[in-house]
Amino acid sequence: MGAAELTAGRRPARRYRSPRREQQARRTRARIIAAAARQFLACGYAATTMRAVAADAGVALPTVELAFGTKARLLKAVIDTAIAGDDEPAPMLARQWATRAESMTVAAEFAAVFAQQLTDSARRAAGMTLVALEAARADEDIAAVAAQLMTQRQVMAAWLVDSLLRRSPLREGVDRAAATDTVWALMDPALFCRLTGDRHWSPARFRHWFADATLRLLLPVPGQQATATVSAQELP
Repeated sequence: MGAAELTAGRRPARRYRSPRREQQARRTRARIIAAAARQFLACGYAATTMRAVAADAGVALPTVELAFGTKARLLKAVIDTAIAGDDEPAPMLARQWATRAESMTVAAEFAAVFAQQLTDSARRAAGMTLVALEAARADEDIAAVAAQLMTQRQVMAAWLVDSLLRRSPLREGVDRAAATDTVWALMDPALFCRLTGDRHWSPARFRHWFADATLRLLLPVPGQQATATVSAQELP
């Protein structure tokens, strides 16, 4: 019997999966991300080294490099995990909070759910996002990460506006593009850090302010519903 016949009669090799090893790998990844977050916040992006992250996490340097490749990718993983609250590979708009928001029929209730999620994410990720935006001025790899973060904020802002439009017209003189720009600005992580840091706002105050500001800036004031509806229909 030839080698080809032996190969043809051989069953495909089965991949061995060990749930225990996978769980251990996830725990190691989580430790590295937590350690990196501490290092980036304490030292800044430029001064943080992969070796320092490895030492903080209690793992070997090759373990960090194998899991994330570059420092820029590590920072992106830290920010993504902070925004979502976990490292599950699920898009933000496919998560439970988005489903709950979509179930709200009233614009104010929808805005309240969005504001809660934004505030929760900002408490975990705003500081790290500012680290990335600051580092982007001098680092091409981080500039790419910063561009991704800006795009993500644009997507979220547009989703909020489109969701509000399914529940209410926009106020007179405000089109979809202007509304998206307004929400994009309100979502700026620097704004959250300034208000909760420099101005000593509580996260709850920021949450209520964001929802209220969004509704006041985008939706018709009482008595302008009919005018706003016509205006919204005429907008391109």
